[in-house]
This record gives sequence, C-alpha cells and structure tokens, in this order.
Amino acid sequence: MTINDSKICAIILDLDGTLLDTEIATRSVLRDFLESYGKVLITDKEHGRMGRTQKESAVAIVKNYQLPLTPDQFIAEITPLYRSMWKDAKALPGANLLLQYLHKHQIPFALASNSLREYIDAKISHQKGWKEWFSVILGSDQVQSGKPSPDLYLEAAKRMSVDPSNCLVIEDSLIGVKAAKAAGMKVVVVPSQSEADAAALADLSLHSLLDFKPELWGLPCFDQ
Repeated sequence: MTINDSKICAIILDLDGTLLDTEIATRSVLRDFLESYGKVLITDKEHGRMGRTQKESAVAIVKNYQLPLTPDQFIAEITPLYRSMWKDAKALPGANLLLQYLHKHQIPFALASNSLREYIDAKISHQKGWKEWFSVILGSDQVQSGKPSPDLYLEAAKRMSVDPSNCLVIEDSLIGVKAAKAAGMKVVVVPSQSEADAAALADLSLHSLLDFKPELWGLPCFDQ
C-alpha cells in the first residue's frame, strides 16, 4: 500500500535540521554574540527564524534585539563564528542510512537549502560521501527567491529532469513545507518542537528519519 497517487522518481532534501544538526553545534554562537552587545538570547524569538534565508534571519535579529548594526554588518561579524562550529555538526538520526539507501538504489536525490551555496558546501564537507552522492546541490543564492518560494524545489526538479509531481521533499520547517507544496510536490516533515504547525500541511509527519518508509512512496524497502 502506498500513500501517493503519482510515482515518486526523485527525493529533494533540506539540510539544516533535516539531515544535519547544525543547531546544537552552533547554539552557543548567537547567545555569546548577543551577550557581547549586552543582550540576552530569548528562545521564543528564535522559533520564527526556522528555515529562513540568512538575510531574513539577520534582519529579524538586528530588529528584535535592537543591535547597533546593519543586517550586513551582523552577517559579517557572526558568520566566521558559525563557520568555526560547522565541523562539529552531526548527521541527524537516520540521515546517513537514508542517503546511503538512495545512492545504492540509484534514486536521484537533491539538496535544496535556504543557506548560501558556499555555506552548504562547507557544512557537508565534514560528512563522508555527501557531496559526491547528491545529484544536485542548490542554495538560496542560486535561485530568484528562497523558501517559502518554490524556486529552490522547482530548480532542483528541473536539474534532475524530473517532473515536480514526481518529487518527494523531506523537510523540517513550516517555511520549507510551504515551499514544497507551492512547487506541487509531496512532502514529508520531521518537525522540531517549535515547528509543529508544519505537520498539518505536510503529507506525512515523522518523529525522525529513522521512521521513513520508502515503500509508502512506491520505492524499494530499505532491506532490499
């Protein structure tokens, strides 16, 4: 039994929070940065930034914390601090298993992230095999608009020569789910606690990637 009425021929995955736990690795960076300006990190203010582009996040942080910086100055100051921590980011449970499965079965799969392409390459360079396995890797600076616009997902499908209706997206944020739906794709979400609203819009919600069952989408089982 499947839960999809169109054949899934390709998978498109988000990166941060979906495959890679960059949040834990970099959690202290923003807190320490704000403290250097006499500000205290307010967790509730950060929930709305999930899945946004770098520029959108910078604008929100500068405004919310009334920092004496422009968004571009904030980006210039904090990015080197983030980059120094990316090497410590771990693959989320089930991520390597899923990517190895897709590679083994020669199912085309793309990476589509609201991060800049340069940052994506830096983050995945510490994960064995990832850069080589993806059919397509796209950052928000390679399309007209980042998520929740469908541009990233439509461009990924185009580059894989797959119709959007035959693509399955795996996301963790509401912004990402909205982008996938706007692209006319099916979407599975593995939401964080702060992104529970994403589950209502997605076709399927999972606790972790370890719960992903490819056979539900007409794909071979993991053990085949």
